[in-house]
Amino acid sequence: NNEKKRRSSVTNHVDEYIFLWITSVWIIMVSFRRGFKENTLRVILIRDVDRVGTAGEVKDVADGYGRNYLLPKGLAELVSTDGLKRADEYRKAEERRQQALNAEMEGLAGLLDGLEVNIKAKAGENERLYGSVTSADIAEEAQRLTGHEIDKRKVELHEPIHHLGEYEITVKLSRDLSPALKVTVVAEGVEGKKGEQAEQQPETKAEKKAKRKAEEPEPEAELDTGLDSGEASGGISIESAVDKVADTDTEASEPQMDETADEGSKKPSE
Repeated sequence: NNEKKRRSSVTNHVDEYIFLWITSVWIIMVSFRRGFKENTLRVILIRDVDRVGTAGEVKDVADGYGRNYLLPKGLAELVSTDGLKRADEYRKAEERRQQALNAEMEGLAGLLDGLEVNIKAKAGENERLYGSVTSADIAEEAQRLTGHEIDKRKVELHEPIHHLGEYEITVKLSRDLSPALKVTVVAEGVEGKKGEQAEQQPETKAEKKAKRKAEEPEPEAELDTGLDSGEASGGISIESAVDKVADTDTEASEPQMDETADEGSKKPSE
């Protein structure tokens, strides 16, 4: 009898533990579901909202996002019977607004499409940036290049850039206009290093040959040097040789002139 009582008490305790465990799990699940429902908000979109939906659609959004952003800015309203009836009106109104926005942004889209945006950033090993390049950085540089204000929220960068390289980033100006930017992230100081490397490169054979040719003396200079050295060593220079030849010609011409004069004086006397 004692053994039976002991076994029954153990069984009762196990059943109690199982019951308590199942009850606890059920309470946690119910609480989680209630909390999830309380943290979401069902709204009707009045305008197109990026990454949420288009005008006239019913969406469940985070409570804070809906109450702090969508509702105050007039982008959505809480779901109601009247709101559901106006959903078609919201779609038509948004369509007209998008057409006007296309006409307004067409010029800016032409400037942004294919625009090369270069951003310098500090990088370490494996071309990884110390920080990151965000949509705000891209919008700021594009605004500087075009002179037009660009909302950073229109830059479709899903996550910040952490490595050097080239990227194609779109800017969603309207539903139909999404020009693509060519974003290049380069390391700071790369141009200066390239310049130093270019200066340190050895001279080519052609450059050395041209340099030697420029340093060689001209032929006239060599001739003058040779003459000077000849005079210094007691030799006869070209100028002294020319002077001697001129003196010899003068001496040879003087007797001929005298003979001609004598012949002219004799003829009248005869």
